[in-house]
Amino acid sequence: MALAQQERAEFINSYTRTLINAWSDEGYSTRLSENPREALAESGLTIPSGSEVVIVRNIPDGHEEGNMDVQVALWEKGMESGVFELHIPETPVVDATELSEGDLAAVTAGVQAPSESCYYCCCPCCCCT
Repeated sequence: MALAQQERAEFINSYTRTLINAWSDEGYSTRLSENPREALAESGLTIPSGSEVVIVRNIPDGHEEGNMDVQVALWEKGMESGVFELHIPETPVVDATELSEGDLAAVTAGVQAPSESCYYCCCPCCCCT
């Protein structure tokens, strides 16, 4: 059973809220593992009584992490089967390394990374094209 446009938007908002809560609040993440029905309700996802909730932390092969269409399809499948599978990957790791002085100079000058051979400036003049 396909979700109507409004239902899809509401699901996406609630699922996104679930991800953010799971990634930013250890208590919520624990509740999500121990009592997923209640934790999901906190984020706006209501699971029908008698249904099963499966929280998947390790995304299976073929299910592109972060692909909202996959998660919507799983939710729709759950509405038919009574088994709701939600992909809640572990907190993403953000690379917070700093840029070197040379990298910063290249960025401000409008050039690509030193390993690349093409350089760009801010205007399409005869020197650049």
